[in-house]
Amino acid sequence: MNFNSILIGSEDPQRLVGYYSGLFGKPTMEEQGYAGWQLGSGWVTVGPHDQVHGKNAQPGRLLWNIESQDVKGDFDRLKAAGAIVIKEPYVMGEGSEQGTIATFADPDDNYFQLMSPMGPQA
Repeated sequence: MNFNSILIGSEDPQRLVGYYSGLFGKPTMEEQGYAGWQLGSGWVTVGPHDQVHGKNAQPGRLLWNIESQDVKGDFDRLKAAGAIVIKEPYVMGEGSEQGTIATFADPDDNYFQLMSPMGPQA
């Protein structure tokens, strides 16, 4: 198996498309009301969903992560581009497994994070 994407459903997907376009640039894919960005080998897609209304009432329930070799630098770039900051970069873990993480939200209160690479590095 290979996890390849996440779909973020929204009552107002165009608002999210505008937000994520400000952070990640023009969508790599746009069709039938959906827009997506390829980040590395995975995709983040935004689109309408008839079972989604308003903001996320539990934004910490599901977080999607973006691996970054330079969390602080990418954090600064996304923040300058208008990202909604939930938590500034901080060190997680102890010893050799230490990494850096930063948390953002989108206008629907869906959380996403920048994270240092985890696991063995090639």
